[in-house]
Amino acid sequence: MKITLLTHTPEPVKTIYIACRTCYSKTPPSEMGDVPQEKMTKLIRHTMESGHHSVLEHVTFSFAVEGVSRALTHQLVRHRLASYAQQSQRYVTYEEGTLNFVTPKSIEATALKTYNAFMAESARVYEELVASGVPAEDARYVLPNATVTQIVVTMNYRELIQFCRLRLCFRAQWEITEMTHLMKKEMIKVSRFLGNYLQPKCQHLGYCDETEPCGKYQFPPESSVVKAHRKELEL
Repeated sequence: MKITLLTHTPEPVKTIYIACRTCYSKTPPSEMGDVPQEKMTKLIRHTMESGHHSVLEHVTFSFAVEGVSRALTHQLVRHRLASYAQQSQRYVTYEEGTLNFVTPKSIEATALKTYNAFMAESARVYEELVASGVPAEDARYVLPNATVTQIVVTMNYRELIQFCRLRLCFRAQWEITEMTHLMKKEMIKVSRFLGNYLQPKCQHLGYCDETEPCGKYQFPPESSVVKAHRKELEL
């Protein structure tokens, strides 16, 4: 798996800061000028804590995601407030010996021989169908979810935060969680301030709202936040 941040809004912190100030200032956005980084992050932090998150949508990030399975991208594209461009199995014909598959560690430890045999057979049938004249768009029907693919993903910062709250959760599937961690690493290279907001939802909420918590984070059962949440569930 390889994750690369292709491009992003220039000076994302400054862009969000100007968006924040515009809502409450008589000064035109184009005349707000440069201010110290500390002043910008202070306002952004206050704005986010107040729940005014629409200003975060003015900043976008585009990632190249390579070497992942189609099982992962089927989950990824369910996040609808994003743009995607995925390698097409209609227009890309896999040449003999070029089909690759993602192998879960659980299978590596228990049934690798059986798994590899099945993948090899699906690749053989695919190649045989293509060689016999079957279009790639029809031959692909024999390919499994494990088939490796590539995709470009663009999200605004607000959606990226929400995406990470769900997919950094330890109850998310391992592959998409690994991808999300790598996306966060790329974000931190641009801005540690913005990257640090990419956290699993339990870190944001102060408790776990999953039916079966993973147990990674232990929060005091007497916490007022936890009690309030439980009370809401009982209503």
